[in-house]
Amino acid sequence: MNDVISLKKVSKYFFKKNKIRALSNINVSFKIGKIYSIVGPSGSGKSTLLNLISLIDKPTSGLIKIENKIINYDKQDANDLYRSASIGIIYQNYNLLNDFTALENVSLAELALNNNPKTADLNAKKVLSNLGLSKRINHFPTELSGGENQRVAIARAIINKPKIILADEPTGNLDLKNANSVFKTLFNLRNKNRLIIFATHNREFAEMSDCKIEMIDGNISNINGKL
Repeated sequence: MNDVISLKKVSKYFFKKNKIRALSNINVSFKIGKIYSIVGPSGSGKSTLLNLISLIDKPTSGLIKIENKIINYDKQDANDLYRSASIGIIYQNYNLLNDFTALENVSLAELALNNNPKTADLNAKKVLSNLGLSKRINHFPTELSGGENQRVAIARAIINKPKIILADEPTGNLDLKNANSVFKTLFNLRNKNRLIIFATHNREFAEMSDCKIEMIDGNISNINGKL
């Protein structure tokens, strides 16, 4: 299996009143067709790592290669387009637009690529229906349960059939029943042409992955499984 994502000597610092190290000299690769979990205490660097992989943020030093291309952070428009087409992101807090219905939240992700409202709505209805939300498409986030909102967020992440799915604590705000449902959905998205990486505090969910990456203080402390 080929590496889809490769990080070499990647470090990330935040500069506020003091210099804060978030990641230090990270070397790790991720292969297509596999599911990876990232675990560690709060502040260990999990979210920062996912933000770098998603091209939302850029490293202070080191390089990131995606699909054999070194990311050039001076080409932000190209990076944004690649993320829209090839990277689906699922957040802990859903990040849904409260003034938009479930259908509108999902269809917007496709509209960013093709600007065809009719097709976007049709595909959004199909994805939401596949996730058991056919009767909730015209509801607003405030009218949905936490589990339903997270499934809407998953629908938004997958509508463009991304090669890479990133999930940052996707069940952090859910009860156990909804958490199990969301992770079942996440694992059902696996296929030989897709990479899934999720960060979690739940050790049971982490153990279900092909490879568990443990982080502490901005470093990878242990890798359990085959990269």
